[in-house]
Amino acid sequence: MKHRAHMDGDVMITGIIPMYTLGIDHSNSHASRQEENKLLIFKNCQCVLGLAFAIEEINKNPDLLHNLTLGFDVYDVHFNAWTMFKNPFICLFGKYKIPNYSCVRGSSSIAVLTGPSGIASDQIGTLLGLYRFPQFTFGPFDHALSDHNKFPALYQIAPKDTSIAAAMVSLLLHFSWSWVGLLTTQDDNGARILAELEVEMAKNRICVASELVISTQDAYNHIAVNHYINLSSASVLIIYGDNNSLMIFMIFIEQIITHGKVCIMNSQWDFTLKRRYFMLGSLHVPLIFTHHHVDVSGFTDFVKAVKPSKYPEDIFLARLWFLSFNCSDSVSDCVTWDNCAHDASLDWLPGNSFDVSMSVDSYNIYNGVYAVAQALHEMILHQTAVQTTGNRKGELPSSTQLHTFLKNNQFYNPIGNQVMWDKQRKLEPEYDILNIWNFPEGLELEVKVGKFSPYTPHGNQLSLSEDMVQWSIETTETPQSVCSESCGPGFRKSPQEGKAACSFDCTPCSENEIANGTDMEQCVKCTDHQYANTHRTQCLLRVASFLAFRDPVGMVLACMALCFSMLTAAVLGVFVKHQHTAIVKANNQALSYILLISLIFCFLCSLLFLGQPKTATCILQQITFGVIFTVAVSTVLAKTVTVVLAFKATSPGRRMRWLLVSGAPNFIIPICTLIQVTLCGLWLGTSPPFVDTDAHSEHGHIIILCNKGSLTAFYCALGYLGFLALCSFTVAFLARNLPDTFNEAKFLTFSMLVFCSVWLTFLPVYHSAKGKVMVAVEVFSILASGAGLLGCIFAPKCYTLLLMPNRNSLHGFRDKRHSKRNKHT
Repeated sequence: MKHRAHMDGDVMITGIIPMYTLGIDHSNSHASRQEENKLLIFKNCQCVLGLAFAIEEINKNPDLLHNLTLGFDVYDVHFNAWTMFKNPFICLFGKYKIPNYSCVRGSSSIAVLTGPSGIASDQIGTLLGLYRFPQFTFGPFDHALSDHNKFPALYQIAPKDTSIAAAMVSLLLHFSWSWVGLLTTQDDNGARILAELEVEMAKNRICVASELVISTQDAYNHIAVNHYINLSSASVLIIYGDNNSLMIFMIFIEQIITHGKVCIMNSQWDFTLKRRYFMLGSLHVPLIFTHHHVDVSGFTDFVKAVKPSKYPEDIFLARLWFLSFNCSDSVSDCVTWDNCAHDASLDWLPGNSFDVSMSVDSYNIYNGVYAVAQALHEMILHQTAVQTTGNRKGELPSSTQLHTFLKNNQFYNPIGNQVMWDKQRKLEPEYDILNIWNFPEGLELEVKVGKFSPYTPHGNQLSLSEDMVQWSIETTETPQSVCSESCGPGFRKSPQEGKAACSFDCTPCSENEIANGTDMEQCVKCTDHQYANTHRTQCLLRVASFLAFRDPVGMVLACMALCFSMLTAAVLGVFVKHQHTAIVKANNQALSYILLISLIFCFLCSLLFLGQPKTATCILQQITFGVIFTVAVSTVLAKTVTVVLAFKATSPGRRMRWLLVSGAPNFIIPICTLIQVTLCGLWLGTSPPFVDTDAHSEHGHIIILCNKGSLTAFYCALGYLGFLALCSFTVAFLARNLPDTFNEAKFLTFSMLVFCSVWLTFLPVYHSAKGKVMVAVEVFSILASGAGLLGCIFAPKCYTLLLMPNRNSLHGFRDKRHSKRNKHT
């Protein structure tokens, strides 16, 4: 046969590989006419060289096969009913031998390599399975070929695509592509990958924008496919299929895929073949997942040194040489070379035309050849051990015997990678991610830009050099493919009911919550000591805030407290200085001193509310306020009762006179104070005041304040104080018109009226205020009520003592009354 490659050996390995495809090659029209319009597939030429490299390496290895050499025959195969079976029949049974009727083998072939197409492997495998002839398929793993009942002697070298869906989805997540179209072939592999992609995308909330499953017949309808792709709103398209299933689709892909689409593909696409049909620049950018493999040492140097003169029986190499270096060849089987450069090398060819580094298919062929060599080696050792082997040159191993040793064979190839046939035990593959650089136009260079490894921890499986990815010529920015615009910082995603999972609205974060990234599912709440900025993108530390002495309000209140306390002390000094006068004596001198001293402490206790709260100051605030004001109010009550008893006791022998003389009103102060002390003691024993924080009243601040502890105890103490004030007001009001000399009942009435008014106003204002204002309201109420007592009770007396001294005696008072009476008469 003319179209074959051959190397002599004791045991032959047959390769059934499609080496040509139909097409029109405008750049080599003369050669195309000579070869009946068939195009040589350069990629598959490397497969033949990979087979030659592996066999030569094994033949040079003294530890394998022991003087038995391997050879190969490679035949072209066409995709039609007759020619697909013609070459396998001839190479296995001889040109004129009929299967089942010939006892003489027509060939010393012991195994067959088929691929890369699964269709060819399937149809040829049906024939080879009848004779249990070992078949190695080096194309992509096909689950349909794993049926051992249908293909009892077929071994798939390639690993399963168990991680391809996870690998592609990880790439989508890396670029935040959540709106993706799917295009697969209508076969078992396409259906399985489509289902895996849908499950994996659903897990990661990536939506399928459109989905199309095409058969070979559908591929001819490129108008429908064009309509499907170009009308899709998704900018990213995942295409999974093999070269043969989508052959027609590839021919029309220039019209189908327009600018703006990113294509994520699997490694079964033959881009070197597709370049023969159109310029790849029509694609926006293809990202290709191909099985990762370690470079085999020496292969690149082997390819660089290859020449047709070294392999004169390799017609495919001769054809490759002629097309690449413009040589003249003969149409006969004996090829002569007249115009080729003597130092020509395949390394001269551009990488987009012929890659000298080992391809995935060549690597699988390399492993397949070593599998045959390992099985042959074990067979020879076994025959030697049982002494059943005669002259190996005369009696060569049979394919049936080899099949027995291949069934459970697994081994490590020379570069240390494990090879096994059991589909359940096959290792998950790692993937290289390739990007085709087409700038400048026509470069079409495959560049590795990333890797996916299922063996690394989740989240670190994908490694990608994003700066190496070449997008379209028009832009350098990463394309976007989302069904909803991203939510920026400060917003969270809110799913839209009844729509796809990736459809969402952007909702602003609530108060004191932030979103510092894009497309966040939930906003993060700031801690109590932090607050969200106005854009809801960052938590900032709150500034500690309290009613400090240096604050304007605190400074005013502190000055008022000191001024009132000094004023009260001055009034006390005036009373001490004039203690022997009638007006001082007539109003119960001792009670006046007690009231003035208690008012001084009332004013000073307001200072406890200023400054940074501490546990001690929080307790002292309420206890001091309650006890001291109780002393003050009970003193007013005692003064009022004294006035009433003084008027009622004018008649000798009455009980009221006895109460006045015995000093009974003086017991009001300790009794009332003791009750308040008891209430405060219960307060401290059950739920005392403590230091608390308020993070909500003032934006950006955390207010440090005193918590009352038990509100019930607080209002009991305050209510008791109000009860005393009400009693004092009532008694004073009833005694306001008693006709007694130096009667101060009116002044006591006014003082209690002011006191009660202040604290009745305090309650609603206190509850409506927050933070520092609440503290300021309480301090102001203390100062206002104390000032009311001081002013209403002692201002008239000081006026008389300092400005009207002539009235500060009983005689003067009577003269005043007598003059008024004469005036009226």
